[in-house]
Amino acid sequence: MIKNTENQLFPVFLQLNRLRTLLVGGSTVALEKLSALLVNSPHSNVTVVAKRIIPNVREFVKSYPSVQLHERAFEDADLAHVDLVLVASNNARLNRQIREESRKRNLLINVADKPELCDFYLGSVVKKGNLKIGISTNGKSPTIAKRIKELLNEALPDEIDETLNYMSQLRDLLKGDFTDKVKALNAHTAVLLTKEGNI
Repeated sequence: MIKNTENQLFPVFLQLNRLRTLLVGGSTVALEKLSALLVNSPHSNVTVVAKRIIPNVREFVKSYPSVQLHERAFEDADLAHVDLVLVASNNARLNRQIREESRKRNLLINVADKPELCDFYLGSVVKKGNLKIGISTNGKSPTIAKRIKELLNEALPDEIDETLNYMSQLRDLLKGDFTDKVKALNAHTAVLLTKEGNI
């Protein structure tokens, strides 16, 4: 019998350019994590620590001057001045050590492929200009999350960013209290979405 486990995750969008992120690991998995961070937030302040950093990681970060690479073993002191921790290591002992030390410092942590050690997950993200949509299946099916991402990327027109800019300008021009503004924006949004082809 399939258990009905409700998705308890709360979606947030972090301003990574204002935070300091530590990534422990220098492998292909680390590259995936880096790519997810930097494609969405190119000015993220990321420090990478790993005994070995593969050439692909070094090549990738050349375009991101806010990323620092340290090819050495992890030390507890690496957690001293960070806000967020990501671990891309296949060393179970090291993973648990970093998890324990992070919790002592009240740091949120993500450990690749170890949901029981994670405080947060990196979900699939649809990006169209200023519009970003996060997708989570609560770890049930990354394949479905990927497919939904593909469907949304195809369905949402590139012009959606123009619509967002227009709505932002309109919001600034509207008069009245909050309720009046919401009603006016809703009316304009309905018209715009109809013109865009029933998004």
